[in-house]
Amino acid sequence: MFPNINFWLAFAITFAIALVVCNRMTPPVKRFAERIGAMDIPKDNRRVHDHPIPRMGGLAIIVGFFLATLLFVPVTERVYGVVIGAFIIAGMGFVDDIVSLRPMVKFLIQIFAALVCVRFGLIIDAVSWPVNESYLDLGRLSAPLTVLWIVLCTNAFNLIDGLDGLAAGVTAICSFFLLVSSLLFVTADPAAALILVALIGACLGFIPFNFNPAQIFMGDVGSQFLGFILATTAIFGHFKLQAVLTFALPLADTGFAVVRRLAHGQSPFHADKGHFHHRLMAMGLSQKQTVLVLYGVAAIGGVVGLWVAGRGPMIRILCIAAIVVTLLGIAVLIFVRNPRAVQRRRERRAQRRQKK
Repeated sequence: MFPNINFWLAFAITFAIALVVCNRMTPPVKRFAERIGAMDIPKDNRRVHDHPIPRMGGLAIIVGFFLATLLFVPVTERVYGVVIGAFIIAGMGFVDDIVSLRPMVKFLIQIFAALVCVRFGLIIDAVSWPVNESYLDLGRLSAPLTVLWIVLCTNAFNLIDGLDGLAAGVTAICSFFLLVSSLLFVTADPAAALILVALIGACLGFIPFNFNPAQIFMGDVGSQFLGFILATTAIFGHFKLQAVLTFALPLADTGFAVVRRLAHGQSPFHADKGHFHHRLMAMGLSQKQTVLVLYGVAAIGGVVGLWVAGRGPMIRILCIAAIVVTLLGIAVLIFVRNPRAVQRRRERRAQRRQKK
C-alpha cells in the first residue's frame, strides 16, 4: 500500500501496529469467548490449569497480524495463497475452539489449506545445502513435500501450546531468528521479513494476557495459525533449512509424540501427557520455569540456524557464546532454582540441624 516508504520505517510501523492492535483486541476477544462459551475446562490430567479459562485469544493475534501486514506487504499470487490458506486454518480453529472437531477432520482441512498454497505457486522446488552451496532439485516431490511441511509445522506449533505463554513465546523467538537470518544472510522476499516482524509484534502483544497465570488461551485458532504462517513464510523467504533447525523444539516434540503414541499402539492423534513441557514439570519445575527453559531451547535452535546461514568466524563465535549462555541459564533453572531441588536442600539442612 505504501511502496515508497523507507524499509526500516515500514518495519517499525508494522511491528507497532501488530503489537498494539493485538494487545488492545485481547480483552474484547476474551469477553467474546466467555459469552459464546469457548472455555478451556480442566477435564483431564493433561491440563495444568485448575479453573475454566477462555480460549480464542488467537483471534486478537490474527487481527493484529493482518492489519499490520496489509499496509506494507506487496500483494503477489503467493501472498494471496498464504492469506486464503491462513483464513481456512483460522476458520477451522475458530470452530474447533467451540465444538472440538475430530482430529481427522482437522487434518484434512490442513491438507486442503496447504494445497491452496501450492495452487498459488508457493512450493518447495529445491533444498539448499550451505556446506558446499549446492541445491537439490525436488522435481515431482515438490508438491507433496510442501504439503507435508506446512501440515507438520501447523500441528507442531499447535502441540506445544500446552503451557501459559509457551506457543506465543516460542513463535516470537523462532520468528526473530528467521528475521535475523533473512536480513543478514539470505536474499529473501521482503514480504517474508515484514510478515515475521508482524508475527513477532502480535505474539508480544498477546503474551501479557497469556503468560502464567494466563487470563486467556490462544486456542487452536491461534496456535495452528501461527504454525501455518511460519511454515509458509519459510518457503517464500528462502530459508527452509534454517527453518528446520529453528523449529527444532516444536518439530522434535511432535516427532517424539507420534513415535511414542505409535509405540503404545495408539493413534498419532491421541492426546497424552508425554510432551516436553509435561516431563519438565514432572521433574519439579514450575510452569513459569518450564516455559523459560523451553524458550531457551527454542533460542538454541534459532542460534544453530544462524550458524548454518552465517558466514565467517565472528558469526560462529557469537553463536557458540549464545549457546553456552543459554545452556547455563537452563542449568540454573533446572538444578539450582528447581523447586524440588530447593526443597531437598532445605530438608538436608533441617536434618543436619536436628542431628546437632
